[in-house]
Amino acid sequence: MKNIAIIPARSGSKGLPDKNIKMLSGKPLIAWSIEAAISSGVYDEVMVSTDSEKYADIARSFGAKVPFLRSAEASSDTSSSWDAVREVILKYQELGQNFDTFTLLQPTSPLRSADDIKGSFDQMLDKNARTIVSVCETEDSPYTCNTLPESMSMQDFFIEEYKNTRRQDLPKCYRLNGAIYLSKVDEFLKDGDIYASDCYAYIMDGTRSVDIDTDFDFKIAQLLIEEGILG
Repeated sequence: MKNIAIIPARSGSKGLPDKNIKMLSGKPLIAWSIEAAISSGVYDEVMVSTDSEKYADIARSFGAKVPFLRSAEASSDTSSSWDAVREVILKYQELGQNFDTFTLLQPTSPLRSADDIKGSFDQMLDKNARTIVSVCETEDSPYTCNTLPESMSMQDFFIEEYKNTRRQDLPKCYRLNGAIYLSKVDEFLKDGDIYASDCYAYIMDGTRSVDIDTDFDFKIAQLLIEEGILG
């Protein structure tokens, strides 16, 4: 089985300029995902999809391949990471390289470990899955969350069954953490539906599930790394 890791690193971050190459504990953000992918030992190719030659040079310096730059169409504000994934797979096929699986490793999840990546592959084999998606336990239970009407009434806020349930006794719930999307190439190219049948979860520890979008998120990740308290 041939496997490719795809790390998307568009240069046009709106919220946090140059987020993908911002220094985190002495390394550019994208380097954390590159090194975890290489260290996992499961990939035949670890590549960065970027529209920037500057980003490409940084990625190569940490061992990633950047055989081509991302197109303008796949780099626009309206394009998704899945547009970039499809472009990467098809361009590699044009170069005569075919893969059985791809893993989308977003650089904004720098605390995802090589063991997490290997664990997702183990889960794929164990479940005979088409797709594995990483999740973590929710910080706040959806059983204590709801929308509010204009009146701000709390009358129907709670599910009656759990109205007086202690927080620790509520059903355990999980959320997508954005760290790992592992899928079979052929199936993805057919319909692009990551969450189709035969999609299974890989559970990660919450401390490794930090998703960097703001400077505050950066500071949290930095603290977890420097204090050595990753789960």
